[in-house]
This record gives sequence, structure tokens and C-alpha cells, in this order.
Amino acid sequence: MSFLRFLSIPLLILAATAGPVFWALPEGLGLARSLGIVVGWAGCGLLLASLLLMLREPRLARGLGGLERMYRWHHWTGMAAYVLLLAHPLLLAGDAWPNNRQLAWQTLSPFDQGWPVWLGWLSLLLLMVGLAVTFERRIPYRTWRWLHIGLGLAVLLGLLHLVLLGIDEPVWPILGLATVFLGWRIVREDFGLAAQPYIVQSANTVAKGMVEISLKPLSEAVSVTPGQFVLVAFFAGPTFRGCGEFHPFTVSAVGASGEIQVGVKALGDCTQKIQSIEPGVMARVHGAFGNFLADRPSSPQLWVAGGIGITPFLAQIRAGLLKQQTLLLYLYRAEADAAFMDEIKAIAGRDPNLSLRAVATGNDVPDLTLLLPDAAALTQHDCYLCGPPGMVAGLRKALSLKGITPRHIHFENFEFR
Repeated sequence: MSFLRFLSIPLLILAATAGPVFWALPEGLGLARSLGIVVGWAGCGLLLASLLLMLREPRLARGLGGLERMYRWHHWTGMAAYVLLLAHPLLLAGDAWPNNRQLAWQTLSPFDQGWPVWLGWLSLLLLMVGLAVTFERRIPYRTWRWLHIGLGLAVLLGLLHLVLLGIDEPVWPILGLATVFLGWRIVREDFGLAAQPYIVQSANTVAKGMVEISLKPLSEAVSVTPGQFVLVAFFAGPTFRGCGEFHPFTVSAVGASGEIQVGVKALGDCTQKIQSIEPGVMARVHGAFGNFLADRPSSPQLWVAGGIGITPFLAQIRAGLLKQQTLLLYLYRAEADAAFMDEIKAIAGRDPNLSLRAVATGNDVPDLTLLLPDAAALTQHDCYLCGPPGMVAGLRKALSLKGITPRHIHFENFEFR
């Protein structure tokens, strides 16, 4: 990642935060009240930046270092905004506490206040609920999604709280931008206005609980390269009950006429339904996102795939002969889980730069240090990892122990909603 792209999100957050704080910088007030005003406006700026970082636009994602990076910062800024906004009324009350404790309590208590204060506390409560469900992975996606929308409502209510208090500037511009960002996300992305129409050409079971789906564009095809993922919503067919929700799937092949193939593993309610998908089902595709295998150096490479993590590597080797000496270490629990094994063996037999090592690990956690090549064999290698988060974390640690520096370790996570 370039240095400018690395700084893009921090600079964006700084600009969104510094502007309101500079405008509202208090003068002649007590320390606690001044801090209360500053952290309140800083929280508003962080919320605005968080809303921008939740947008799923390919060009924006490329400029900011990838959608996954945007979402990590989106979560961090949302949490930081909540902490600052929670400190806002506490500091205001703290300003009155030494001289008038009853006034301090009235500052905190919504029961003695009007609608402006009620809206402020309601905004904080919605932020708390929305942030809490963000970290709960067991909540069904549909439920999680609607609860997460409460975060957007919390932002609007918090800004309306300021308007009703008589603070018009710069609240109206912030409120306008927040509304645009939320509307953009809901209409263009959640409802699929930005997505392109596709149709399912075929669906083949390639492993236990995993299907590969071929999609043909019905209008303009999305631009995809090996290693990227797309957001796909599948709708109802003659017998297939569609999900209608956009989920991320890594592309396993890119056709010359815009066709794409995606691998889907049964990991939840929607992906379980997709295992029985049929040709003719309509779909919408949005993207593409990610730069996992882009701009690879000419140095020798180690690829490690775990389970469904084989799909980005499969797309790359299907695209043609490799230019770098590459060892593909494919890990799976049992033979029934080894998707595309025959095809990968055949490609490795034709490509002089590709070597394959396939390992059935069983149900126990494998010793990754023993599975990886020796430190001497990894000299000057770039390592690409794709699979479950626990496996990727273990591989990063094992590679570090073998002397591989972080700049030579590239990985893609599967924790994405």
C-alpha cells in the first residue's frame, strides 16, 4: 500500500473531526464545560467519518486501501465516537458539580429536560445497542443488519438534538452529509441500485457444503480480477427460495465475456439455502472489491489456503500460467472438503511455476509451524494467506517465527458483514 493511501483514512477522520471542533472551540468557559463541548463536536465528526467509511463503492474503496480496511476504521471510529459522546453530558454535569450538585444531576437526567435532551439520550442508547450487536457474530445476518441500521438513526437523532438546542451551524451541513451517506448506502447499495443484473448459468457441488456458481451478466459486467470478491444477492427461482441480501463471495474464475464464478460455502442461513440454487435464478452483483493478489512482486511466493480460502488462488491459476515460482499449501479437514482438488492438481501438472502440497488436517488444530516450509526455504518469499481468521492468525505467528517480516505477509479475512 502506498504511503498516501495508508494515510488517506486517518487524514479523512482528522478533517471530519477538526472542522467542527475548530468551529465550536469555546472561550471563557470552565475546563470541564469546554472539554464537554469539544468532545461532543469531535464525536459528531467521528460519526460523520464512520458513515462515509461504511459506503460500498469500488472507487472509494480503492482510494482508501480496500473495503475491509474501510470497515475496520468504520468500527473503530464508531466506538470512539460513542465514548466521546458519552463523555459529553458527563463533562457538562461535571462543570456544575462543585457548586451545584442538583444542577449537575438535572444536566444528566432527561426527566427534567425537554425533547432536545431526550433525543440526545435516545441517540446514545441507539449507539450503544448498535455497537453491541456489531461484536455479536451469532446474531442472524438479517437481524444484525436491521439492528445495525439503528446506528444511522442514532446519528440523525443526535444531530437533530443539536438543532433543537438552537445550534444550527455547522449542524445543518453535517446533518445533510449524514443523510446523503445513509441514503446512498440504503438505496444504492443495500437495495441494489448500484448492482448489475446477472443470471445463474450453473451450480455445481465441489465439496461438502460448498457450491460453485457461474453467473452471466445481463447488461454491463462488473470489472473483476483474480483475488477480488463481489457482493451478490440471489433472488427466488422456480423452486429456489432466494435470500435477497447482498453477501460477499470471492470470485473463483473470470470469463472472457464477463462471466464470473463464485464459491459459496454453507456458513449461515442464507449460504445454506444457496447450496440448492438452480440455473435461471436472477442475481445482482456489486463490486468488485479487494486487492489481495494484485501487484504481486516477482519474488518466489508461498500461498496458503484453508478450506473455502482456496477460491482466490484458484481464480489466479485458472487465469493462466504463473510468472513467479509458487508453492500452494492447501489445508482442509478431510478429502470431502477438498474443493477443486482434481482441477488444481491438473493445473499444477501443466504450470512449471506452480507446486502443490495438499494436507488433510483432520478436526484437530494442526501444528502450522511443521506444515510450513523451513525458514531457509522461505527466504525472499512473499506469503499470501486466505482462510478462517484463526488459521490466518496462527500462520502469521508461525511465519514471523520463521523470520518472515509483516511486509511480506499478505492475507484476506473472512470476517465481513
